[in-house]
Amino acid sequence: QVQLAEFGGGLVQPGGSLRLSCAASGSIFSTNIMGWYRQAPGKQRELVAVIASGGGTNYLDSVKGRFTISRDNAKNTVYLQMNSLKPEDTAVYYCKISNLGREYWGQGTQVTVSS
Repeated sequence: QVQLAEFGGGLVQPGGSLRLSCAASGSIFSTNIMGWYRQAPGKQRELVAVIASGGGTNYLDSVKGRFTISRDNAKNTVYLQMNSLKPEDTAVYYCKISNLGREYWGQGTQVTVSS
């Protein structure tokens, strides 16, 4: 079993920055993929960014150049640095880990970009 704990959401003005973090605990294999997804009201959940344990990354086109995903394998923690935030980035952000063929989700953290 794997548990995920997310931190760092909140309210920020357009153009501002936030950093999300997600710590995984439990039976975690050294080779895994961690990532961030988001879901805005009335929309489907979408992939924002993912990072493999070896460091490979993939991003949603609309966040490239503004968001950076990183991870600390020793701490089983993934981070999402979000810069130049826009109102359309407003959503609940979820952390996910793909581990030993199973997927685990965090509880979600609200990010609101508004003046």
